[in-house]
Amino acid sequence: MSWLAWHQVPKQTWVSAEPNTVMIHCRMLDSTAQLQQEALGILGVNLVHGSLSKGGSHYQVLAGLMDDLSRARIEVDLVDFSGPDYKGVDKRCVALRLVEKGLCDAALFSPSGNLQIPQEALYKKNVLITRGRFRPFTLLHNDMLIGAASQFFCDPDGTGVLSSQDVVGESGDAYTECVYRDDTLVLLELTTRDMMEGGDLLDWTNRDGGIQEESFIQRIEALSTMGYSVLLSNYRRYFSLASYLSTFSKESIVISMGIPSVRELFKEKHYADLDGGILEGFGRLLKYDLKLYVYPTLDEQTGELVTAETLQVEPKIQKLYDYIRERGTILPINDYSQELLSQDDVHKRVAESIRSGTEDWEKLVPNHVRDQIKRYHLLGYRSRPAPQLSNGNAVAQHTKAQDRPQLVPK
Repeated sequence: MSWLAWHQVPKQTWVSAEPNTVMIHCRMLDSTAQLQQEALGILGVNLVHGSLSKGGSHYQVLAGLMDDLSRARIEVDLVDFSGPDYKGVDKRCVALRLVEKGLCDAALFSPSGNLQIPQEALYKKNVLITRGRFRPFTLLHNDMLIGAASQFFCDPDGTGVLSSQDVVGESGDAYTECVYRDDTLVLLELTTRDMMEGGDLLDWTNRDGGIQEESFIQRIEALSTMGYSVLLSNYRRYFSLASYLSTFSKESIVISMGIPSVRELFKEKHYADLDGGILEGFGRLLKYDLKLYVYPTLDEQTGELVTAETLQVEPKIQKLYDYIRERGTILPINDYSQELLSQDDVHKRVAESIRSGTEDWEKLVPNHVRDQIKRYHLLGYRSRPAPQLSNGNAVAQHTKAQDRPQLVPK
């Protein structure tokens, strides 16, 4: 059993000065109250020492918090710096360092960008989550969420009002499992592992291998326009993510993902360090009784549609895949955009277009994401003069996919 605690230390730089405050939220993991009290005391001493004896910068405070402690004993998931000495400290960057340095495994941001306590945000909530680099959020991400929501929510339009079409499928059978939008938290998850490993064409690591705070803030701000909560984690495996979510919520969990991600999920090399290999990995995933909603793709060679029902993984793993699909854990997303499927690797095209300064990317992202990237020059965007018609009006670029509705945030 784990217990939660707040720790707060006020500090004055000089007499009569406005006080600075460092406030910590932590989860105590020791099995007895005595051990938890001891761990909390050590954490308090480290906090005072970092605030007063080491110069007091927020980096120094964070660096010394876990001295003589281990993650098996305590997890720090929120640190709030306030006061005149900490005016320039961005809470989002503090959360990034907590996850990057291993003080916690994940940080949860509200749609406004504020750090949330997972025990409060996830309590009694169903979860619909999609994982990605989101550089930036594209129409494909949007379509994947909408497709999963159309099968996960009893009220897929998010109004809270059910119609006969919402409850009864094309076959006439009532859905036996669905949840209400108001009771569900929609999450976009990105991982520090993806950031450090690169591969997204727009590098955001510094020379020392750490993550650039400015690039991280740009990513969070771009995602905030979608109105969803954002989860930053260091989880590489899906069962670790499922374990985290299940710690704070006992309700339904759905992960939406694409065919390429499913293929990776079923590769044995990712489980080589587990004693039971891939069987152990999926055993640990299936214990949480979650659902994987899979977005289709087109075969690169034949052009044929590949769905969760027709997907072929490595031959010796195929029977495992078929079993997991037949037990109802893996489900195909049936509501998808043919227009987006006809595009070759939407995420790569968008990143390359932004980097090279062309306008192709604008047709592959939601309009408000496009507008924010242009307005704040996010993700390396460089403005170009808009082409003009003879009457002086700018040419408007538009695609049918941009008319597709966004999942209504709550």
